[in-house]
Amino acid sequence: MCAEKSKKPIPLKLERVTKRYKTHFWQRAAVSVDDLSLSIEPGSVLGLLGHNGAGKTTTIKLALGLIFPDSGDVRLFGDAASKPAARARVGYLPEAPYFPEDLTGRELVELSARLYGMDRATRRRRAGEMLERLGLGRAADRKIRKYSKGMVQRAGLARALVTEPEFVILDEPMSGLDPVGRREVRDLILALRKAGTTVLFASHVLSDAEMLCDHVAILRNGRLIRQIEMARLSRERRTKHWEVEVSGGEVVPDAEVISVRGNERLLRFPASLDSETIIARLQNAGVTLLSLAPQRQNLEDLFMESFERAEDLDASSHDSTVSRETTSPGNDTEEKKEEVVA
Repeated sequence: MCAEKSKKPIPLKLERVTKRYKTHFWQRAAVSVDDLSLSIEPGSVLGLLGHNGAGKTTTIKLALGLIFPDSGDVRLFGDAASKPAARARVGYLPEAPYFPEDLTGRELVELSARLYGMDRATRRRRAGEMLERLGLGRAADRKIRKYSKGMVQRAGLARALVTEPEFVILDEPMSGLDPVGRREVRDLILALRKAGTTVLFASHVLSDAEMLCDHVAILRNGRLIRQIEMARLSRERRTKHWEVEVSGGEVVPDAEVISVRGNERLLRFPASLDSETIIARLQNAGVTLLSLAPQRQNLEDLFMESFERAEDLDASSHDSTVSRETTSPGNDTEEKKEEVVA
């Protein structure tokens, strides 16, 4: 089975891709994606994470051949991303989708299937199945203009999945969904992974990425700053600190009080202490132990750590650039200072 999986073409591969945009013809082009190399293995789920403006949506548009890179190469299943045959193997949900409001949900999904060349009987069956699966069975024949934002999002998902694509790209798929809808979409992505479908989704919600992804890629200002294998994170994540719930007793050494509720306190101990040491200190302070649990590193911690490290590198790079400029040959700053002092 592993051998069969390895023979499958890579669904998406970007090699040293850069994309710039100009807002005005006289302005310098802003870099949206900067020397990005990224790939996704068949049958896996990759989460694309980053702040607003990090380059997530631009990366997705490059992957779909909707825009073209200024440099670098983008491949879908080994072919150029602009080739219709390669794109026909992909299902896509854009961020904040907008559809013709005079169509019903069923008509929208059937139209998408028809554009892919699906026969009439099959597209009717598949459209009904997907709309029902995404909670739109009763609203399938209602005009889209009467849909809520969450219902439009669900209709977009049904449209993306109606052809049973090999590769699904979802840009902020949880946007506009209520808690029930979010749960349904999470279950859907897990079902796709179980079926061997490759999934790429962009998200701001780190808990969703941690739950669903095999790998995550973190973007900052168009650059890939870190890739994380989620299985490895689960195995190797370190303890950040201990959280201990106690009642009564005196002040406990090395304990930070997080919250107080009546006679009960939530304490935080540093990770450098082991559980036996903590229990001994609690006994010495005469407190009653209610619970003790290590708080381990999660995806949010790694995300923030990556951002802070990238900011520090940018700051040091900027400082060194400024330093070189001020000490370059011909710089007369020091001469001017001496004149002022004189």
